[in-house]
Amino acid sequence: MERNLTLIALFAALIAALGLLPKLNLVSGVPITAQSLGIMLCGTVLGAKRGGLAVLLFLALVALGLPLLAGGRGGIGVFAGPSVGYLIGFPVAAFVTGALAQAWRDRGGFVFPAAAALIGGMFVLNILGIIGLSIKLDKTLIEATALALPYVPGDTIKAVLAGLITQGLLKARPGLAEA
Repeated sequence: MERNLTLIALFAALIAALGLLPKLNLVSGVPITAQSLGIMLCGTVLGAKRGGLAVLLFLALVALGLPLLAGGRGGIGVFAGPSVGYLIGFPVAAFVTGALAQAWRDRGGFVFPAAAALIGGMFVLNILGIIGLSIKLDKTLIEATALALPYVPGDTIKAVLAGLITQGLLKARPGLAEA
């Protein structure tokens, strides 16, 4: 139990630390950040339950006002902006990524955690983000999808990095993924 809590807190801190890297603002109002890599890693390394809990802890700290999002943003107000779909999607993406990574864990290599990160951390996250953009910016789903397309190349790179990092971590610490 104590080990699980430590890992959950550690990965919430990782997401926060990745927010310190400079963000790139797009016209949609949703910045490109390294934090989605942290979301992917929560799932690929910790699995569905612990990964989702790490992201929920991170979001709770953001809601309490800690400036943990890229650009030093925090507080309940961030959940009313164009990023809301992505923020709501963070724990869902970590959970889906984790469920897939757990199911494919015995296959080894970096390809399967990278694929899990692509499906959960890119597709699922972007679907929820696009819905949020559509609602908050009063755009059609097609228009919101066009606004989200610039994220795809970076998210693909992050998914591959998540696969490589996960492979390295699990090779160095084989018991890390066990609940």
